[in-house]
Amino acid sequence: MKNALVLGAGGFIGSHLVKRLKAEGFWVRGVDLVYPAFSSSVADEFIIGDLRNQDFCGQIFDRSFNHVYQLAADMGGAGYLFTGDNDADVMFNSAQINLNVASMCRKHEPEMLFYSSSACVYPKENQQNPADPNCVETSAYPANPDGEYGWEKLFSERMYHSYHRNYGLNVRIARFHNIFGPEGTWRGGKEKAPAALCRKIAQADNGTNIEVWGDGLQTRSFLYIDDCIEGIRRLAESDYVHPLNIGSNELISINDLAKMIIGFSGKKLSINNISGPTGVRGRNSDNTLIASTLHWQPTYPLRRGMEQTYKWIKQMTEKAKVQTYL
Repeated sequence: MKNALVLGAGGFIGSHLVKRLKAEGFWVRGVDLVYPAFSSSVADEFIIGDLRNQDFCGQIFDRSFNHVYQLAADMGGAGYLFTGDNDADVMFNSAQINLNVASMCRKHEPEMLFYSSSACVYPKENQQNPADPNCVETSAYPANPDGEYGWEKLFSERMYHSYHRNYGLNVRIARFHNIFGPEGTWRGGKEKAPAALCRKIAQADNGTNIEVWGDGLQTRSFLYIDDCIEGIRRLAESDYVHPLNIGSNELISINDLAKMIIGFSGKKLSINNISGPTGVRGRNSDNTLIASTLHWQPTYPLRRGMEQTYKWIKQMTEKAKVQTYL
């Protein structure tokens, strides 16, 4: 039986990845600061601890692992990453985790280390046209990410690849593009645009409006969690060691995304565009390379994934409302 170590197993993507690995027959150890928020972990072992602590990292790497999946990071949506208020914590916390993990992997030599990077590494000047952003993997240099989160991700990509060149660490690096779906963060300040819009619309009274940051013409693509997990596993089982986009190329404006969700709700709502952090004007996954290297592309249409996500978040808002009266 193969075994896997999933770091960040209490998070949205990590908890879904644990389920997939278990379904494939892996023995899985999950590690995080917290347990998954919305379901019980199916990991064979789940260890609570702080991966910034080098001694703790040494304790969880007490055996050899076939696969190590490093998804642990200090992250959130635009309201957390692009205000500038959390830059120091974001950079320090995530960099410290990755330094510790790289050191442990050099010592224990897993068959494969997967690192979850981000589309936020791409230069901001390449993403000023909302209709035609450039996110080809090779366009990351000359580097100029639009925030410190992207700079830390780029640093960690380079560090892991340096460990590949110097020490033979067998790395896989994925640049995620806005992963969404049920069981993701939907309130509290760290939620991303799809979840935030679903929450606002679910909680809005019929005939009112919802607030959308910026003019709403900024564009993004969003990848449903099932496709994300499939992409992770395909990349992990490949021999491709360079950064690779894992995302959808179905581009949509934030206003149009809000209108789509309003349609699911059956409510009559208007959009009130207000000042707020928005990030770059446009970002879309270029899937040319993943199609040629892994012979795969995402299959979930945005509308299908968003409808399922809205239904789940609507249930969560209703449950939270009931709890306030108990």
